[in-house]
Amino acid sequence: MSGHSHAHNIQGVKGKADAIRANTFSKVAKGVTAAVKDGGSDPTFNFKLRMAIDAAKAVNMPKDNIDRAIARGAGGGEGANIEEVIYEGFGPGGVAILVQCLTDNRNRTVAEIKNIVSKAGGSIGSQGSVMWMFEKKGTVIFSDPSLIKDRDTFEMTMIEAGAEDISFSAEEVQVICAVQDLKKIVEAAEAINLKPDGVGVEFIAKNTTNINDSAVHEQIEKFVETVEENDDVDSVFTNEI
Repeated sequence: MSGHSHAHNIQGVKGKADAIRANTFSKVAKGVTAAVKDGGSDPTFNFKLRMAIDAAKAVNMPKDNIDRAIARGAGGGEGANIEEVIYEGFGPGGVAILVQCLTDNRNRTVAEIKNIVSKAGGSIGSQGSVMWMFEKKGTVIFSDPSLIKDRDTFEMTMIEAGAEDISFSAEEVQVICAVQDLKKIVEAAEAINLKPDGVGVEFIAKNTTNINDSAVHEQIEKFVETVEENDDVDSVFTNEI
């Protein structure tokens, strides 16, 4: 039997959940601050900020936290000097990886990412080493396919707005487009009374690699989870299917 009390275990689980929540809030707050720095503090005219605010609301971040993140981006001060940095390399099984970070200290971040990636079974390469394997695309997710009553109308509306690919599954519908068409896709969806559940910019592999070894596949999943735990890491992209 475990030597820990039941109450202690519950406290440990709650502590871990609180830590994950705080980490998530920290990441989305950085996204909001960075978006304000890029395009101003009015989401009506700054679509990137609108996406960042929607992402914050999706994880139930309090409005006060969102407002503080906007104020940091608009007014400077501590934590306002946020910039995007992307590290390239390889993960377990030789899969190509991109580690997208939002940081206020490049020196700290590069040291931490190299250390984490190395310990997790990967390596960081030089700039341009794997970026050529990916394309930067806009992605729009609808998490309840049953809300799309007329598939033909939906597909035609998305295509006319600039959709390059539309995929349906039991869990979700994903629309991929050029980054510059992302706003048009969202507005077209809203015009037919569909609100996207996720809107973002991702690096999508031009050619994917299929890892048949289940043990290696699990290593890759664990690798991505480990790297994403770092406060500065916004997203991790791989070319694995």
